[in-house]
Amino acid sequence: MELLPAVDIRQGGAVRLTQGDFDQQVDYGDPVALVRRYVQAGARWVHVVDLDAARAGSAANRPLVLAVVQAAGVPVQVGGGIRRAADAAALLDGGAARVVLGTAAVADPELVADLARRHPGRIVVGVDHRDGGAEVAVSGWERSSGVTLEALLAQLEPVPLAAVVVTAIERDGMLGGPDIEGLRRTLGATRHPVIASGGVRSAQDLTALRDLTVGGRRLAGAIVGKALVEGVLTVEEALQACTASG
Repeated sequence: MELLPAVDIRQGGAVRLTQGDFDQQVDYGDPVALVRRYVQAGARWVHVVDLDAARAGSAANRPLVLAVVQAAGVPVQVGGGIRRAADAAALLDGGAARVVLGTAAVADPELVADLARRHPGRIVVGVDHRDGGAEVAVSGWERSSGVTLEALLAQLEPVPLAAVVVTAIERDGMLGGPDIEGLRRTLGATRHPVIASGGVRSAQDLTALRDLTVGGRRLAGAIVGKALVEGVLTVEEALQACTASG
């Protein structure tokens, strides 16, 4: 299982929100410095989200996002506000290994399918949900899509995606543990590689995710944000938990 330290960017800085609430923000300084810190500690991937773009579609942070990508020296997965082919192309051409589309997967599924065919292995869909999957959120988690997690996964089945990132919004930034049962259902509901996001606090949480198996399939990765940036969990500890044989 791959570890993906998360770096969220808002108004030019690295931040963390709680449950996606833009009024509950903590600042962590320079995103480039934060990414370099994670990579120096051994991270082999980084997950970057442009929160301003996710919320309003603005590309104001894109030069900074691309600077982070270039500084990382490891593959970077980038999400936030990618709603047009040009958005995806700018990031992929700028060095991003993969891009994550969320709102577009609901609003423009043909765009996602087309991008997945044109960029094999580089298109990921972010599925951010509330209430156990009853509601998929879009536009920086501020609007409901009217679509359930199960329905969206079913719609995505024929699309040649690199992965789906599944986030239980209620757990994001709470350090209360991941949604193991929800992820178990997700693994059983899709053929795509699944990357878990939200709630990880400890190495034990990552071990539980690593050992989760459904029909012989395991999680492809885990995104960890607040626990790493606040030093509750080190990158070294997280990597060991993700890669140790269970």
